[in-house]
Amino acid sequence: MRREILISASAHESWVALLEDDLLVEIMLDRPDQDRIVGDIYLGKVEAVLPGIQAAFVDIGTEKAGFLHVSDLIQDDDDDDENGEGDARTDGQNGRRQRKHPPIQELIRKGEEVLVQATKEPIGTKGPRLTAQVSLPGRCLVYMPYSSHVGVSRKIEQREERVRLRTLARNILPPDSGGLIVRTVGEELTQEKFAGEFKRLHGTWKKIQKQVGSSKAPALVHREARLVSGVIRDLFSDKFDAVIVDDESVHREITQYVRNVDPDLLERVKLYDGPEPLFDTHGIEEEIEKVFQRKVFLPSGGYIIVEPTEALVSIDVNTGRFTGKGKKDPEETILRTNVDAAKEIARQLRLRDVGGIIVCDFIDMESQGNRDRVLHELRSHLGRDRARTKTFQVSDLGLVEMTRQRVRPSLFQSLSALCRHCEGTGRILTPPTVVRRVERSLRRAASGGEDALIVRLHPEVALYILESEPDFLRRLRRVTRSDLDLFDDPLLREDEFRLTSGAEERDVTDLYGV
Repeated sequence: MRREILISASAHESWVALLEDDLLVEIMLDRPDQDRIVGDIYLGKVEAVLPGIQAAFVDIGTEKAGFLHVSDLIQDDDDDDENGEGDARTDGQNGRRQRKHPPIQELIRKGEEVLVQATKEPIGTKGPRLTAQVSLPGRCLVYMPYSSHVGVSRKIEQREERVRLRTLARNILPPDSGGLIVRTVGEELTQEKFAGEFKRLHGTWKKIQKQVGSSKAPALVHREARLVSGVIRDLFSDKFDAVIVDDESVHREITQYVRNVDPDLLERVKLYDGPEPLFDTHGIEEEIEKVFQRKVFLPSGGYIIVEPTEALVSIDVNTGRFTGKGKKDPEETILRTNVDAAKEIARQLRLRDVGGIIVCDFIDMESQGNRDRVLHELRSHLGRDRARTKTFQVSDLGLVEMTRQRVRPSLFQSLSALCRHCEGTGRILTPPTVVRRVERSLRRAASGGEDALIVRLHPEVALYILESEPDFLRRLRRVTRSDLDLFDDPLLREDEFRLTSGAEERDVTDLYGV
């Protein structure tokens, strides 16, 4: 499989695209006005301790206070890194929630200063997620100052190599100086390389401690690497065929970093200087536009519908125009559609950066073997996902429930806002519905003593009245015994109307509207 990283950078935003066999599978964005705080370390001040949920709210200087669970106060020294990469940025939805911890009120108190690290961006109405288990990720190692754990990424599977790497990590770690996790990129590296990186990470930790000593909470004491630097540090290895950059300064920065940490990869870093924009040459802009579409078509002719909601994301699978092309067995047609859908669902989750609970409604299959095949296809493609996922068996209702690590708002949430007309529902009231609401409001106003009223409506609704209910005003004048006039107003929404008193030109919508 050919894998590439495309980087398009400007003064106002930076985009990073990950391609697998020329197919876009991940897209990441960084803008100055969208502060990324995951990985940042703060000296925070405890605002409130809530024993009922075993959590605390910590002021770190952001708009909303951060959420700190008791399990994120206690360091759990597992045998291996639970998310495969030793990265501090987790979503907290793991087995640690089930372990027994001391009551949080015995660990911290209101007004106390605490050093914390952001593990999840603020999403919606929720503030950032925090942990006191601070970790500093490097290219090959993750340094954990408050832990004694030495582990190896689970993505390194060879037993002999795991033993060797764990031994090397222990050898370079001074007594009582913290813990280490060897990242996937650290496979087959030497003790000298490990020692050099540990020295840099330990030096960073000393600077953080010094900054804490001279700061007053709430305060930012360490900022994590920005998007482009973090991607090169965390992702770029011999598993990628190329990094293509369209900005000279970013190219120089990446080249200098790679020359210091892994010179063998230097020839894979390329500066793009073609006449067309970099993303246009690979069709990235078109793919980004598709992220906002509900319907995604499958190679077989079927399609999936992706519906994000407050509680979860639902994905529905349909055969569409795919009818099996002469096949007599409908189960075979359904299987083909479901297999295609499983592959595309895994890609869409990565591409849209969907997190939280996800429910996939595959087309019902009678054969248990076919259900198992579709589930295997889904899990195998999710295995390429850097975010942690957990997929459950097909339920009695034919649903596949799963979770995906949520660290930041999805791409859809980051690049869009709620429609001020429909308030996020995606639908507005029809003209007949608006007209009936107007009629009810006019009856109320007339019963309240208003004898002269002016109705202002969107032009489309006014046109509907003229074409479909030409006797609307005449009928209501007779019923309400009021002097009524109707005007179109293009400044109003399609489902909005205003009532004003004809005598005094005062707005009475709030009094009689519905």
